[in-house]
Amino acid sequence: MRVVVADDALLTREGIVHLLAGAGVDVVAEVEDADALLREIASRAPDAAVVDIRMPPTHTDEGLVAAQRIRDDYPDVAVLVLSQYLEPSYAMRLLEAHPEKVGYLLKERVFAAAVLVDALRRVDEGETVVDPTIVSRLFGRHRDNDPLAALSAREHEVLALVAEGRSNKAIGTQLHLADRTVEAHITQIFLKLGVDSSPDSHRRVLAVLTFLRR
Repeated sequence: MRVVVADDALLTREGIVHLLAGAGVDVVAEVEDADALLREIASRAPDAAVVDIRMPPTHTDEGLVAAQRIRDDYPDVAVLVLSQYLEPSYAMRLLEAHPEKVGYLLKERVFAAAVLVDALRRVDEGETVVDPTIVSRLFGRHRDNDPLAALSAREHEVLALVAEGRSNKAIGTQLHLADRTVEAHITQIFLKLGVDSSPDSHRRVLAVLTFLRR
């Protein structure tokens, strides 16, 4: 996999590059701002980009805007967005615009090489990856007219793992369920959320978006 890394903090950027290189990932460029990121994406055509949300000049959402631009202009390039803070609204902005080949992780999690590489692999394969901390926080919220109210407790558990980007097999392993049982739960989730008319990969994304909007 060929990857561009964008983060204005030198030590963080070099740490990510070191972890990726150690895992056999080809880091073709490392940059410190969104403009340089977009130039490298255009010239090097990588498989994926690892992008910090807050970069110069304002350190607000330049990385997020750049990530959306990449998904607009280079649909084959996956994007893994990193944040130092728990910001579900930023995850929503990214996923609603481009619900496939994107991921949102907290920086504290990516310094485990296995987590970072696994997330990159999954977004490169077209999946959606949302940090488990965000999933947990959102499940703790209470809303009137909650679209997930119709789900059973087990279906809530399954959907939370779908939101993290887990495969059916991984969900079954974590919850000690047979593959066919996981498939049955996911089918019921799609039906109850009213997302049963799209291809399976897109239905998973729609279910995640319903979860995030609650």
